Amino acid sequence: MASTRLHEALTATSGVYVDAAMLIEARQSALQRIEVYDCPDFGRLMRIDGANMTSERDEFFYHENLIHPAAIAHPNPRQALIVGGGDGGAAEEILKHPVQRCQLCEIDADVIDMAKRHLGAIHNGVFDQPRLQLRIGDGAAYVRECENLFDLVYLDLTDPVGCATPLYEPSFFAACKRALADGGALVLHIGSPFAHAERVRTTLADLRAQFAIVTPYFVHIPCYGATWGFAVASDALDIRAVDTDTIQARLDTRGIGARQYYNGATHHAMLALPEYVKPLIT
Repeated sequence: MASTRLHEALTATSGVYVDAAMLIEARQSALQRIEVYDCPDFGRLMRIDGANMTSERDEFFYHENLIHPAAIAHPNPRQALIVGGGDGGAAEEILKHPVQRCQLCEIDADVIDMAKRHLGAIHNGVFDQPRLQLRIGDGAAYVRECENLFDLVYLDLTDPVGCATPLYEPSFFAACKRALADGGALVLHIGSPFAHAERVRTTLADLRAQFAIVTPYFVHIPCYGATWGFAVASDALDIRAVDTDTIQARLDTRGIGARQYYNGATHHAMLALPEYVKPLIT
């Protein structure tokens, strides 16, 4: 059977490709085109509007490292919010911690439906967890109107285009700050420091205008074809300040197993900055 080559642009003049053996399902929702393919190297791969979102075989690079650095650095996370994250991978990781409730706010019900149908190896049935509360709707409106406070707010979004654009604006970061409990943190991905240098620079500057402590870190994500940036923003939580022994003790005490990437050593390794990245953050 002939394969299908799936291209994704990183810049106007370069990108990555993945070969797919089969299209499992494609759907045009009211907001975006959602596709799930079976790929020799990545297993089942979800794409939205032609961009790779997550795959069975590499999702841990993204989801573990989005969730655990801030969650482990927080001494007692109880309430978490995920804006986006309709594939369920981020929710599955945060619920490995003893949080009492995770609110997941996804704008597109079709993303969740496709994930439930095809990506069980990524979310591991998290949508049936009683601690997960699901809301379909505009995440920006939810954050601005919600009266609850959260220890951790995660923005698990598509890139800053289309319906996700308002969720990268400074006014939304300010709204997220108002939704944080004392000692809480906002966590998001910020793009590739090589392919999206200006986006990384601008996003970090916008976060620093709102928060006292903004800590970027970087991980290679195979299906994105690039080193990818994340940031933790807080007025109190500093993920650099937690030592390796404390990280391991909390992993053990909280019973956080089934990891393929994150541990105490990788926590600090991700914080080490190559020289080419430093001008983007200073």
